[in-house]
Amino acid sequence: MDKGNGCSFSAVTSTAIISSVIFVITLILVRVLFVIYCSSRPMSRRAQKPVSTLIILGSGGHTAEMLDLLAVLQKDRFYPRFYIAAATDNMSLQKAELLENSLAAEKGTPITNAGKFMKIYRSREVGQSYITSIWTTLVAMVHALWLMIKIRPEVVLGIRWSSIFYVESIARVRRLSLSGLLLYKLRIADQLFVQWPRLQQQYPRAIYVGRLM
Repeated sequence: MDKGNGCSFSAVTSTAIISSVIFVITLILVRVLFVIYCSSRPMSRRAQKPVSTLIILGSGGHTAEMLDLLAVLQKDRFYPRFYIAAATDNMSLQKAELLENSLAAEKGTPITNAGKFMKIYRSREVGQSYITSIWTTLVAMVHALWLMIKIRPEVVLGIRWSSIFYVESIARVRRLSLSGLLLYKLRIADQLFVQWPRLQQQYPRAIYVGRLM
């Protein structure tokens, strides 16, 4: 009897996991199709009304590149700003917070009104096996979807219509990164910027902007 109950419990657990995976994949496919459909529509022209902006920070040099990009961003146009970094990244959000504090000091506004900072589960750690990363990637996707519903940014990504701008890393000289390639091939990004002319020649829909660093 115990053995039979154990088999039944395992079957129910397996069914629940498979159903959850199918549900998450379905949500992602619906989202991708929606973005592809919206990407064919012209962006709305809304005077100078501030737009909520989601800023994704990566570890290492990626955060430095993003902060350099933010230095020339029209701060009053892209506001409020939401910064997201991996839960195991202990430096990126600190650097972003220093940036927002310096901006607040320049304007004389309270530091509490600076950007908002959040952490997200990392889909795959450096050196993590691809087998175990399947589960962690699913968890990260669910967490990301929850954050998108909560934040609803108008720039980068959102459940409602938003604009997606992707700046490829300066380290990518000959080929796009996996993230950039997916955004390019699926036509998810409204505009994809590259920092090397060779990349623009290989991917004609990309926009060459020169070196940002």
